Amino acid sequence: MSVGPRTRAAALLALVAMVPAGCALGPNYRPALDTTPAPRIFAAATPATVTTDPVVDDWWRLYNDPALDGLVKEALTANTDLRIASANLSRAKAVLSEARDGLYTPSTQTSVSATEGRSGTSNLLASLSGTKARAGPSDTASFSASYEIDLFGRLRRGVEAAHADEEAAKAALDYARVAIAAQTAAAYAEACAYGASVAAAQLSRDIARQTAEVTATRRNLGAASDFDVSRAAALASQAAAAVPALEAQRRSVLFSLAVLTGHPAETVIPAAQSCTRAPRLGTLPAVGDGASLLRRRPDIREAERMLAGDTARVGVATAQLFPIISLGGQLAAAGATPDKAVRYSGTSFSVGPGLTWSGPNVLAARDRIRASSATARASLARLDGTVLQAYRDVETALATLEGVKQQNTALRTARDQLRTAATLAQLRYDDGAASFLDLLDAQRSLQLAESDLAASDLRQSDAEIALFRALGGGWKAAPAIHDPDPRRGG
Repeated sequence: MSVGPRTRAAALLALVAMVPAGCALGPNYRPALDTTPAPRIFAAATPATVTTDPVVDDWWRLYNDPALDGLVKEALTANTDLRIASANLSRAKAVLSEARDGLYTPSTQTSVSATEGRSGTSNLLASLSGTKARAGPSDTASFSASYEIDLFGRLRRGVEAAHADEEAAKAALDYARVAIAAQTAAAYAEACAYGASVAAAQLSRDIARQTAEVTATRRNLGAASDFDVSRAAALASQAAAAVPALEAQRRSVLFSLAVLTGHPAETVIPAAQSCTRAPRLGTLPAVGDGASLLRRRPDIREAERMLAGDTARVGVATAQLFPIISLGGQLAAAGATPDKAVRYSGTSFSVGPGLTWSGPNVLAARDRIRASSATARASLARLDGTVLQAYRDVETALATLEGVKQQNTALRTARDQLRTAATLAQLRYDDGAASFLDLLDAQRSLQLAESDLAASDLRQSDAEIALFRALGGGWKAAPAIHDPDPRRGG
């Protein structure tokens, strides 16, 4: 009994109808952060160090430093790492668009050819008739279209995965913004602190030179020994040696700051070169609570979106256990000349459903399911680790800030006392009650205290910036990234 084409087409359509429409295989993703516990108060937060108010996103403005504001804005606009992250996001959007196109639109192909030659059939007919086959023209054109019926959700899971990947790329860009803002602020603070250290070192060098000169003069008058002269000269040389080393470190930081803002390393940044005081907060930083941290940190969002995408890919792999059913058609025309090709005798067409399946051997498909499931479990572990790391970052930054603030307060008190001592030494020297060496010693002690305080100011600024970075601020109101045409004007 023969089966006609209509019967075969009806059988395939019946098979299609037997499968429930709209089914998508694989696990349905449920947001993992919805059930993640979050602390209401951070353990290391103290009222003397921070507040529990909502976190300020553009935290660098709390320093009330227009130069810092301008540098951070410039970095968020032109930094090369941000340009890379922005390009990665554009690529993820394109992949998502491609996946959606495959879900909603058919795939098509058009071909046209105009050839000259002879076929094997012509050669055979010519040999049977005792003639010579001649080459002739042949014009062909064809158009085909195929649309996959996504019965098992392979395409829909693919779109779901691509959408999660696009959101993960967006979160990666936001996290890069957080890092660049913090790095720029830290580099600026370090440049300012080195400016203060260089000034203090230059003053210490000048005082040491004066001390050496006075000691040499006292030796000539018989009031000092050669040992005193050698010691004073050595101290002067040590003080002089500290200046170029600090200046080199300061130049290195300025180079880094230029690159962070998207400029060549040798670019001069006047505001950073002239700064001699590390920026200080005018208010206590706000840290919010653990729940807001989960929503704010872009790296947590990136890890969560990666988990969502990997979960969807389990469905893609599962759907490969089942057949791919598609509706397709083809229209073709062929003839010696274009007008002959479009005649009824030169045209052909086909239309109907089709089925492809890798079965009954589905071992490879099951291996892909196991592999994608393992990837999803790894993504879940990565998300859990990212959450724990975020809490650790905040707690560590809070504890560090508490310690450096206490140290800074003690050093500031010591500096103030030494400043008073230097003033008294000057008064005593003016009254003849103290020697010039006593005055120089008091001044040198004051300069060392100023240098220690400048270093402590930098540590406090670094601790504050590390806290802001751990809190994940700096991406919500970021400016648009300037991404020049890679063709360079082409």
